[in-house]
Parts: sequence; structure tokens; C-alpha cells
Amino acid sequence: MLTPMARLLVVKATAGADAPERCSQAFTVASTAAASGVDVSFWLTGESTWFALPGRAAEFELPHAAPLPDLLDLLLTNGRVTACTQCAARRDITPDDVIPGIRIAGAAVFVEEVTTEGAQALVY
Repeated sequence: MLTPMARLLVVKATAGADAPERCSQAFTVASTAAASGVDVSFWLTGESTWFALPGRAAEFELPHAAPLPDLLDLLLTNGRVTACTQCAARRDITPDDVIPGIRIAGAAVFVEEVTTEGAQALVY
């Protein structure tokens, strides 16, 4: 009998309010996986980087979608959330600005995660 390998799911959200359905899909897939016990690393890049700031997720609206603050809370509790270094810098977001529990990291960390044995990466 084969022993299941621990897997890491890395989900990168590249869209925010500019593409609400794509943004919501990233949050929904990542939070569903985390709630199911999957090891999840969720990346906020591009316009989704704004959701690293307190209160920003509450401003997001999409009919028939789960509230973004609830999904973000689930990810912070059951996974890891990272804001892209360059994306944050372009928006003048510093480590002192972000929600507690969100780290700011760059491409080297992303590459390390997605090349981990057994990792699966999804980009929305």
C-alpha cells in the first residue's frame, strides 16, 4: 500500500477588484483546500496585494461569493499568506502595514515553495 505524500498547494492570486471572479476563485480554492487539511501557501500579488491591508478584503464584493474577509481569516488560521515584495513596494505597503500573520516575501521564496517535492502551484 502506498503512503500518501504530504503535499503543498501554492495558490497565487494575481487579481483583485479589477477581476473579481478570478480573485474570488483564488481565495475560494485556497481556503477550501486549507479547510480540508491541505498545506496551503497563498500569495497575494498584483492587485490582490491590497488585501494584505486591514479592512481591504471587506471592501470586496462579488454576488454569490463567500465573503473575502472570512476566506482570508481561514487562510491565516490554517495556512500561510504572503504578499509579494515587489508588488507591496509598488503600492507603498510595508511589513508594518499588513494584517498580522501576513509576511512579505519575494520570488526566491515563491520558487522555493513551488519546487518543493510534491508541491502543486495554481495561478489565478
